[in-house]
Amino acid sequence: MNGIRIAPFLLASMACAQTTFHFTEKPGPHAVGLKVVEQYDTSRTYRPATDELGKPLTGERSRPLQTLIWYPAQSTSEKAMTVGDYAQLAATETSFGKPDLSPDWKEWIDGIKPTLKDAMWARRDAPLTAGRFPVVIYAPSFSSMSWENADLCEYLASHGYVVIASPDMGTTTRDMSGDVAGVRTQARDISFLIGYAQTLPDTDMSEVAVAGFSWGGLSNLFAAARDSRIDALVALDGSMRYFPGLIKDSGEVHPEDMTLPLLFFTQGEISLEDSERNHSGPSQTGPNALNAWTHGDLITVHDLALTHTEHSSMFQRNEDIWKGYAQAQKGDYSREDGIIGYAWISRYTVNFLDAYLKHDATALAFLKKTPAENGAPPHLLRVDFRAAKGIPASLESFRAELGRLGFDHASEIYSSMKEEKPDFKLDESAMNDWAYHLMQSGHLPEATALIKLNIQNYPDSSSSYTTLGEIYARSGDKQLARENYNKALKKDPNSSEATEKLKELDAPAPVSK
Repeated sequence: MNGIRIAPFLLASMACAQTTFHFTEKPGPHAVGLKVVEQYDTSRTYRPATDELGKPLTGERSRPLQTLIWYPAQSTSEKAMTVGDYAQLAATETSFGKPDLSPDWKEWIDGIKPTLKDAMWARRDAPLTAGRFPVVIYAPSFSSMSWENADLCEYLASHGYVVIASPDMGTTTRDMSGDVAGVRTQARDISFLIGYAQTLPDTDMSEVAVAGFSWGGLSNLFAAARDSRIDALVALDGSMRYFPGLIKDSGEVHPEDMTLPLLFFTQGEISLEDSERNHSGPSQTGPNALNAWTHGDLITVHDLALTHTEHSSMFQRNEDIWKGYAQAQKGDYSREDGIIGYAWISRYTVNFLDAYLKHDATALAFLKKTPAENGAPPHLLRVDFRAAKGIPASLESFRAELGRLGFDHASEIYSSMKEEKPDFKLDESAMNDWAYHLMQSGHLPEATALIKLNIQNYPDSSSSYTTLGEIYARSGDKQLARENYNKALKKDPNSSEATEKLKELDAPAPVSK
């Protein structure tokens, strides 16, 4: 350069000024395939019965779900996807086979124009590789496209995961609504995709995780509250952090009762002023989901360099996003730091999934190490690992603990739940029915343990004494059976069931001929 030596810090500054997003992680052992499936959830109506002019609407009215599936594939010489190839999918998200790109989408794609020719890893319709792989459902951010984190999805597929995503859409419109109904709609999409994954030949449905960015990191919580097939959650600066009021208003989502492992990425530290500003409305007011997450392992990765938007690789590619970067920028971190930070998001995500879906001890050890021990730049990350403790106070957890420790520990398990949640009480009718079914199937000691606990909790329960009497009768102890039938009648003199059982007990045995 004509003998002029440019200072290293100036070179770095110039490089940052010209940087566009590029994924820096190396692929895993598998090639990556991509299938795009245009399907409908016929259990839900998406389009109204009439059009804008009030005329009957023709064609399919069910909910359209353009579904992207990234998967471990055989190597092929076919051309790899480009960023532009992904962008073209926006035109047919809801109009299958009929491209219809809205002005807003055209503007958005113009923002990523400098990277449209950049090669990705996936190859369309590449042959499947042999084997079955854990499933990851990816839930996009508010009203966003399914491929907003295509780099992460491809990366996971290269490491042996089948990753499935569909766009984030409102109940009856392409735009999501910022309310409980909207979250539930995306949660239902997640469950629909899990059901679809079950039809694929290369999925291991015993291991399922859901990863979501922003709004998708709230919807995956709603989905997990209702769908027992979900084994782990990943939230990329998830909105469970920003909209606790929606969790509270749902009435069905209880983070304090959840036992799933959760990997939660957060943008750089938020000031008290910003926190106050972000929690001023009813949807922002409610209990902190992360504080309540005590019964499942919680790994919190503080992305010190990243803004909220930088948790999406496609958003990092959009030059329009960077026009307002100065307002959201963390300290003097640069776009290059965002690229490095995204690589660490991917690395932590694959180790989390390997630890909890593939049960890899090395991956779990990675999560428990400090970022410096894992080779991360110390100024980019802070990681907290909080191991699960205790058990949630619920009938489901009570059953699981009985299976683990034995029914002779029923009273002890219940007492520990009461210590954690003093107002918790096992339902009398459910316990009585459970004990009765155990008795019917010959599990008399287990039935006895349950019904005695039920009597302890509901000492005036006539039906529980009747059930205990029948258990003793079946075990051949007529004296204890009679005592408990009489206790049932003392609690309820009109109990026809206890009266009949006493008659049966005292009836003479039939004479054999």
